[in-house]
Amino acid sequence: MKKEPRKKKMAKKTRKTAKQKTAAGRIAADPTAKELVDRFIRVDHAGEYGATRIYAGQLAVLGENHPLCPTIRHMAAQEDVHLDHFNHLITQRGVRPTALTPFWHVAGFALGAATALMGEKAALACTAAVEDVIDEHYREQLDSLGSDEQELAETIEKFRQEELEHHDTALDLGAADTPGYELLSGLIKGGCRLAIKVAEKI
Repeated sequence: MKKEPRKKKMAKKTRKTAKQKTAAGRIAADPTAKELVDRFIRVDHAGEYGATRIYAGQLAVLGENHPLCPTIRHMAAQEDVHLDHFNHLITQRGVRPTALTPFWHVAGFALGAATALMGEKAALACTAAVEDVIDEHYREQLDSLGSDEQELAETIEKFRQEELEHHDTALDLGAADTPGYELLSGLIKGGCRLAIKVAEKI
């Protein structure tokens, strides 16, 4: 069964009033607003870095003349913009980046290269799976950000919409036609969710 592309839509907001602040209603064991936002920025920085490496791996295998390369380069260029922005936020806000950046450097490239070696449909399946998790992840962040982080929320929503564009493009180009699509997609999603959890802590 083919997956239907996700339609672009605004993330559901759970902020109850315009005055609600990030981490409002927290209990003593919960992270402070700064700790929560620092965690978001650290994970997003790691994720965007990993995405650039995935596309680098795919381009390295497919080669400059493959028909899919202009599409991948377009996606990669958007990921570069996202990464540049989170690089800026890391410095501006004094956020500690994940200690696992060298691992993402290798693992992201390896994932991109491995799926491209399986064929262009598998490379597209990788994109669809990764972007599905990123959409889910960004939605959760938007639900937690209050009015005191409006600028960050707007940036995340903009990036989320671009990630959804990548997801839908991959499906439109036949990602779901990959042999063993559900299994491959599930494995990649599971790996991405684990990477997010790890980057939150380390």
